[in-house]
Amino acid sequence: MTLFDADYPGAIILPSPNHGERVGVSTPDMIILHYTGMPTEEGALSWLAAEESQVSCHYFVHGDGRIVQMVPESRRAWHAGKSCWDGETDINSRSIGIEIANGGHPSGLPDFPSAQIDAVVELCQKCVERYVIAPERVLGHSDIAPVRKVDPGENFPWEKLHRQGVGHYVEPVQVSGGRFFQHGDQGQPVEALQSMLSLYGYNVDITGEFCEKTKGVVEAFQRHFRPSLVDGIADMSTIETLARLLRSLPRFA
Repeated sequence: MTLFDADYPGAIILPSPNHGERVGVSTPDMIILHYTGMPTEEGALSWLAAEESQVSCHYFVHGDGRIVQMVPESRRAWHAGKSCWDGETDINSRSIGIEIANGGHPSGLPDFPSAQIDAVVELCQKCVERYVIAPERVLGHSDIAPVRKVDPGENFPWEKLHRQGVGHYVEPVQVSGGRFFQHGDQGQPVEALQSMLSLYGYNVDITGEFCEKTKGVVEAFQRHFRPSLVDGIADMSTIETLARLLRSLPRFA
């Protein structure tokens, strides 16, 4: 791919050949955040720029805050893979994909440097402003592909992004005792939990059975919104945090 003009001022251009036309939409209405999950930044960047990888992103954010643009925002980058949110399955066509250089779970969940997060915040702010992206549509890869993906991980500072106008967030309810639901449970309360997760946007079947897929969706929810304990058990902290998020959405106000 030839060089193109940066959509984000100051971005370094490193074109990836892995992209295509957006399908069914003219502009993005989601932002998906990833961690690279690779040992080195250079290796991750090279992989995203290699034709044989068949993956790419719009932006890559280095640990020191430098931003690389690899695909124009007008194009469909290949970052989400098989995924779903709020009934939509072609997330690549609807989103801007941002890869954040971080070793992730394979490296023991290292912290995200402040300079890197500041750069992510500013980049997201510009995209949100340009495309009028709703806060609840700024998501992690794990949100749109539960079980299959776990990035950007439970150490990602979603609260900090929210304080600066990026993403949806409420203060998570403190973990405590009380009633809970877990793998193997069945019944109307499990169906109600699945319905709440589905209303928020997660891809979960409403069956009344707490199956492996439901457990994975609960883990994804916890990883983003109640990261102090990611165990796939729907305790009262998890359920009430989810209820607070739903109540704070404009469509349920």
